[in-house]
Amino acid sequence: MIKRFLIIVVGGMFLLSAGGCLVAESTYLKKVEEADGVSKELGELQQTHKKLIVENAALKTKYKRLNEDADILAGEKKQLEGILRAKSDTLSKNISELRQQVADLKVENGKLNDDISELQKAKEEKVKEVSGTYEQLLANMKNEISQGQVTISELKGKLTVNLEAAILFDSGKADVKTEGLDILNKMVETLKGVKDKAIRIEGHTDVVQISGALARTFPTNWELSAARAINVTKFLQQQGIDPRNLSAAAFAEYKPVADNGTKEGRAKNRRIEITLVAKD
Repeated sequence: MIKRFLIIVVGGMFLLSAGGCLVAESTYLKKVEEADGVSKELGELQQTHKKLIVENAALKTKYKRLNEDADILAGEKKQLEGILRAKSDTLSKNISELRQQVADLKVENGKLNDDISELQKAKEEKVKEVSGTYEQLLANMKNEISQGQVTISELKGKLTVNLEAAILFDSGKADVKTEGLDILNKMVETLKGVKDKAIRIEGHTDVVQISGALARTFPTNWELSAARAINVTKFLQQQGIDPRNLSAAAFAEYKPVADNGTKEGRAKNRRIEITLVAKD
């Protein structure tokens, strides 16, 4: 009952005041609407604020990481600059040393060129000397050369006089016969003029083996070729050629220059070779 009564009273009072409160109600509703809008905007701003706080934290983390990376890069840059400075110093030192080496090499090359020029001149003089010796021997022994008993060759500064054994020795003998001494005498003066070469006398035979009584003196062709070379060498020494420039060598039948299957070939293989060779 009381509740019902209150409702009637309130309702009556409402009706009594309804006419004067219509304007106030309109204003109130507008304020309520504005408040709702503000509340909504506030909520949105709060959400945005939260998002910004999260983004701010992420940016701070990223910023911190970037600063750390920057510090690392700065350290690496400093280290690289140190390495580059060290390499630059090393390169500068190497360049300086290389320049000095180049200068030294230029000086050395200049000296070498001078030495080469001197050696070339000396070589040319030696070639001229050998050629002069060659020409003298050709002139002195033209008769024997024309008869095919002597041949003289010159190749790359090496001069060789090839004498068939028959013009120097009797068959099976090692002593130089009189006619052979005359032929050797034709070379003596020319050979005396040879100063920068050694004179080697080589004894050679054919393949026919020594037999009979002769074998008691010369058991093999080694002994015969050696004896003949030695006797020629001794004769040249007796004629005044410096023995220090002389040497004798034996080759027996092992360096043929012709076919041992023919009489003519065997005759060519039986020989004495006088060769001008470089001194040891």
